[in-house]
Parts: sequence; structure tokens; C-alpha cells
Amino acid sequence: MTTNLTKTFEVEQPIDLVWATLTDPPKIVDCVPGASLTEQVDADNYKGYVGLKFGPVKAGYDGLVTFVQRDAENKKMTLKGLGLDSKGKGSAEMLMNATLTEVDGKTNVVATMDITITGMLAQFGARLINDVSNQVFNQFVSNFKEKLAKTGDGTAAETTAEAETDESNSGIGGFIKKLF
Repeated sequence: MTTNLTKTFEVEQPIDLVWATLTDPPKIVDCVPGASLTEQVDADNYKGYVGLKFGPVKAGYDGLVTFVQRDAENKKMTLKGLGLDSKGKGSAEMLMNATLTEVDGKTNVVATMDITITGMLAQFGARLINDVSNQVFNQFVSNFKEKLAKTGDGTAAETTAEAETDESNSGIGGFIKKLF
């Protein structure tokens, strides 16, 4: 089962701050409910876990997230996520393209996502998958805006960086949130 989503949102922060955060998985993973990073393979590849709930069914995916493209000059990125159901009953794949533009000191983000799900969850159909994807994305946007509002000044950004360093030193700690 494949579904396509296009989402647009505005962040009241400068484009360079939004770009730097969106392209740094350890900084962004805590914005997505239910995901965690378990390993940084290299500069473009990260292993993690995603737990999702589709109606009455819970699913967990061990996966790999890869930056296919990070064009800092044009503020465009392509991200690919591959996940295998931890029970071996399916898989999930996502290809996301995002473009950032700055207007009057604010940043507009346009993201298109192609999501493919196989296995038991595919039986629920596109409508349920779209509903859950929309809820997760909306929660991500809310968390992301809140995070950036807190890091808008230098002292808050330093405090956040120190907290992230402390969390990474103690394992995945606060990074348990969803990737999709």
C-alpha cells in the first residue's frame, strides 16, 4: 500500500536555524512522537526505531534513515527511511523531499512524502495510514516549532545543546520519539 502526502508549514525563525535543525537527526528526533536514534552510522545514515499505532494495532520498526541529498545552498533535502517490522510481519519505506524558503524572516517548509507499507498494516488501507500520518506530522510540526522557539536566543540554544550532549552520553534517553 502506497500513499502520498504533501505538507506545508511556516516557522517563525530564520531559515538557517530551521535548516540546521531539520538536517541534524539528533536535534530533530525528539520532535517526532515515538522515535529513537540508536546509532549514527556515518554523516548521512542513522539507525533507529519507530513505534506507531494504527487504530487498535501497534507496530514497531527497526530502520535506517539516509540523507540522499542535503543542498544547504538551495535549502533542499531528500530523506529516505527504511524500516522492518520488529515482528517480521512487514516493512515501511518513506521518501521525503523538503524545500525551505524564507519570507520576511520566517521560514516556509514544503514537504512531500511517499510512504509504502507492506504486511499487516497495509490491510488497513490508505485512509487510516493517511490519518495516522497526518496526526504524527502535525505533532512533529508543533514540537518542532516549540523547540525552535526555545532555541531562538543564544542562551536557550546553549542550554538545549548541553542537554542533548548529556542525553547522548546516557544512551538514547530523551530521543524516544517517532521518525515518521
